[in-house]
This record gives sequence, C-alpha cells and structure tokens, in this order.
Amino acid sequence: MSAYDRRDLGLLLLRLGAGGVLAAHGTQKLFGWFGGHGIEGTGQFMESIGYRPGKASATAAGLAEAGGGTLLALGLATPLAGAAAAGGMAGASAVHAPNGFFAQEGGYETAATLGLAAAGLAVTGPGRLSLDHAMGHFFDRGWMVPTALAATAAVTALVVGARQRRLDKPEKDEQFDGQEPLFEE
Repeated sequence: MSAYDRRDLGLLLLRLGAGGVLAAHGTQKLFGWFGGHGIEGTGQFMESIGYRPGKASATAAGLAEAGGGTLLALGLATPLAGAAAAGGMAGASAVHAPNGFFAQEGGYETAATLGLAAAGLAVTGPGRLSLDHAMGHFFDRGWMVPTALAATAAVTALVVGARQRRLDKPEKDEQFDGQEPLFEE
C-alpha cells in the first residue's frame, strides 16, 4: 500500500468516525433518536443554557451535527460540512468550557475534538475515497474552504457572543444591589 493509498484510507476512517458520531448526536437533537430529546426537549435545554430562541437553536445545532456529520462521512461538500460541524462544536464547547477540559467532569474535550476533526477535514479535503472525488470535487473547490470556515466563524462568534451577553447580564444587574441603573442597555 503506497503512502497515497494510506492517506485516503486514513481520511476515510477519520470521516466515518467523526462524521458518524456527529450525525448520531444531531439525530438526538432533531428526532429524539438514540436516547435524545428531539427538537422540543433540546429546545428547552438550549433556552436554559442561554441559546435563544431554543427551538431554532436546537434545529441549527441538530442540522450542523446531523447534516455536517453525514456529509463528512460521505465525503460530500467537505468544506461546508466540516465548517458547519466545527461551528456547532464551538457552540457546544462554549457550554462545557466552565467545567474544564475533561469530559468526565462535563468539560469540552469531546466537543473540541470533534470540532477540530471536522475543521481539519474541511481543510485537508476528503481524500479519493469520497463522493467529492467521485463527482470531480464540484462541491469541494479550493475557494470554498476559507469561505466556509470564515462564514462559520463569524456566525459562531455572533451566536456564542449573544449567549455570553445573556449569561453575563444578570451579573451586571446584581452589581446595582437593587438600585435602578442610570443607563439602559
């Protein structure tokens, strides 16, 4: 087996592993499969952790994971799939970050690993054992990689930033010890 063949096989295994895990987590959110809570339950959870509106946030997270994961596993539209999944995992990492790194403490370890794998696949491409390769890389052009990653980074920064501002607001209001603030935000 040549190095080029090993690279393609390695990318296939990485795509199947990361994409499969992402797709499974996304279907938990969207359909309640694999012990998940579906859109309703996930939407309520999203609201409770500061992602609003909850149902829209649950749908976006579910689509990023299920759609991005499935496309990564297939090796189809790899720049978009990897960027979408990485963005979803950045949002999940923001939720878990206060718990530290390790997953057994509720940390961001799993979300960060999946997000970095997805981003890495977006950058490296899917390899020859993929639908992108079979279709002549129609959905996997060089310009798509920075475009998809930049757009996803911008949207993710806005969404995670809005969540953080919501979470910080009660702390700001507490500093007035019951007094009315002089300026409304």
